[in-house]
Amino acid sequence: MALIALAADKGSPGVTTAAVALAAVWPRRVLVAETDPAGGDLVYRSAAAHGGPLNPNTGMLSIAATARRGLVPDQLWDHAQPLSGGLDVLVGLGIAEQAAGLAGIWPTLGRAFAQLADSPTAPADVIADCGRIAGDSPVVELFPHAALVLLVARTEPESLARVRDRAAALAHKLHGGPRGAAALATPLIGVILVADPGNSAKLVQQVNEMLMAAGTGARVVGTLADDPTGAEQLAGRRRGRLDKSMLIRSARKVTADVYQQYGTAWAHPAAGAPGAGR
Repeated sequence: MALIALAADKGSPGVTTAAVALAAVWPRRVLVAETDPAGGDLVYRSAAAHGGPLNPNTGMLSIAATARRGLVPDQLWDHAQPLSGGLDVLVGLGIAEQAAGLAGIWPTLGRAFAQLADSPTAPADVIADCGRIAGDSPVVELFPHAALVLLVARTEPESLARVRDRAAALAHKLHGGPRGAAALATPLIGVILVADPGNSAKLVQQVNEMLMAAGTGARVVGTLADDPTGAEQLAGRRRGRLDKSMLIRSARKVTADVYQQYGTAWAHPAAGAPGAGR
């Protein structure tokens, strides 16, 4: 299975940008799912493949009724829309109040997302943009079905302290208690730092030491460049060579490192999807 869930503890570190950037260079076919209960952003920031706007009613909103009757993984494609760059997305909810329609079916969605990699007709990994999470956030019900939960954080001291505490809380919730750094319990918990590329190596070491000292079992899996220009290009709001941006170059390294460390567990080859730098 290969459901990769991205989330943040507090603030706006760029979870949606991180999810789309990683998906754009993902080495296999991938489906981006905007599962943030507070609502999605892509319908406002990205164009559909036909050049017009994305349909806000096709995605997580439309899948809610289907999932209540049971959900076969291939049915996810009935609710997906291609972005202008070719990336397939499940558009998120419009407003937080619509999350009530997903009550009770988060585990069903999690299983379908995880099992899509085994589809005999249209296999794909799923990268879920889960937004900000707290102890009572319903989207956390997806996590037991994930292969990897990635917490996205910026590098201010308070952000690093929060991601440490959130990783520890998730380890307790998902694994039953704190884990050693070498623990292989699933879902694995990792951290992606949004940082200045020139100052990342030393920072990664410091954050890993902090995560280890807290017994979270988490570690930094990579850093994404803090690149506002690249983020604007990724959203289609600015022209330029997206594949040459610091954001996409750093996303390539993160995906390569993730696959080197964890990819043997996701041994289902699938056709690559179009994206930046493909």
